[in-house]
Amino acid sequence: MMPTLQRQTVPSHIVNLADHAQQAQQQLDANAWAYFSGGAGDEITLHANRHAWDALRLRPRVLQRLAGGHTRSTLLGRTLAHPILLAPVAFQHLAHADGELATAYAAAALGAGMVLSTQASTPLEAVAQAFLADAGRGPLWFQLYLQHDRGFTRALVQRAEAAAYEALVLTVDAPVSGIRDRERRTGFHLPPGIRAVNLDGLTTRPARALQPGQSPLFDDLLHHAPTWEDVQWLQSITRLPVLLKGILHPEDARQAAALGVAGIIVSNHGGRTLDTALPTGQALPAVVQAVQGRLPVLVDGGIRRGTDIFKALALGASAVLVGRPAIYGLANAGAVGVAHVLRLLRDELEATMALMGCASLAEVAAAEIFLAQALNFIE
Repeated sequence: MMPTLQRQTVPSHIVNLADHAQQAQQQLDANAWAYFSGGAGDEITLHANRHAWDALRLRPRVLQRLAGGHTRSTLLGRTLAHPILLAPVAFQHLAHADGELATAYAAAALGAGMVLSTQASTPLEAVAQAFLADAGRGPLWFQLYLQHDRGFTRALVQRAEAAAYEALVLTVDAPVSGIRDRERRTGFHLPPGIRAVNLDGLTTRPARALQPGQSPLFDDLLHHAPTWEDVQWLQSITRLPVLLKGILHPEDARQAAALGVAGIIVSNHGGRTLDTALPTGQALPAVVQAVQGRLPVLVDGGIRRGTDIFKALALGASAVLVGRPAIYGLANAGAVGVAHVLRLLRDELEATMALMGCASLAEVAAAEIFLAQALNFIE
C-alpha cells in the first residue's frame, strides 16, 4: 500500500524559481536553510554558478518553422520527455515531512529523471516503488558515495540493482566535506528521526593511529578517498551503467571516457565543496570538447531558468540536473511544489526554444550563444 502524501497548493505569488527560494526561506528553520542553501567558504562558487549562465547571451533566429516542436531526447538508451533530472540531495525530510517520496512522485508525474542520494532520509526501495509506478517517468538513478567498507558498498549497489535503479552516479568531487561556514555558524545538526537510512548497518570507520605532527586528514581520513582504481572496481561489481559526478577538468573527462564510464556530470557540488572552483557554465564547454561525443555530458549548478537549460544544451550538454530548486518547492508545497518547479522549467525551456527559432533539442545544439565579457561572474 502506497503512503498518502500531504495535499498542498503552491501560493499564487510564486511564479518562478526565485520566488520558490524566497518562500522556502520562510518555511524552513535556520538549521535546514543553512544546510540546503549554503555553500563552502565565502560562497563565491555558489554565486558564480548562477552568474555564469547569466553571462551567456543568446542570438535568436526568427520566422522558423516551429509547429510540432518538442523537448524529447535520448539518454543512455532511453527516450526522455524533456532533458531535466533532479539532482541528488540528502536528508529531504529536513524540508518536508514527505521527504524523498514526495520528490519521487512529483518527478515521475512530470516525466523528469531522479537521482536519489546515498544520504537520503527514505529507504531507496520505497523511493523506487513510488517512482517506478508511473509509466511516464524518466530515468531513476542512484547516487553513490564509496564507503570505507567495500562489502557494505557492494551490498548497497546490489540493493539499488534489485530495486530497479537504472544507473549509478558516483560522486567524485568530495573526498572531504567543504568548509561550510554558514552551517558552522548555525550549528547544523540532524533532528531526531532524520538520518541516512540507507547507511544503516555501516560500521564506524576505523581510525588510524597518528604519530605526533601527522595530519588527521592526510594520514587518516584520506586513506579511504576514492581513486580511479575504485571507479574500475565499481564498474566490475555492477551491471548498471556508472556515471561520474563532479568533473570540471577536461583531463579528468578524458580519463573517465578512457575507462568507459557511461556519462559525466559537470558539477562543483553546488558550490558546497571547493570554494572558488570554476562555475559549471564555464567548465562545460571544455569537458564536452574533451570527450568528443564518446559519452553523454550532463551539468548542474545554478540552473534556475529555462534559458539556462537552453544554454547548457547549446554548449553540448545532453541534460541538466537541478537540486536546490526542487528542495525549495518541496518545502513550500510538498510533491505539488516539486512538480511546480519542474513544470516552470519545462515551460520556460519550451518558450525559449520557440523564441530562439528551435523546434527540437537537435536544433538547440546548433544555436548561437556567446559570452558577455562585461559581466562579472562573482558578486
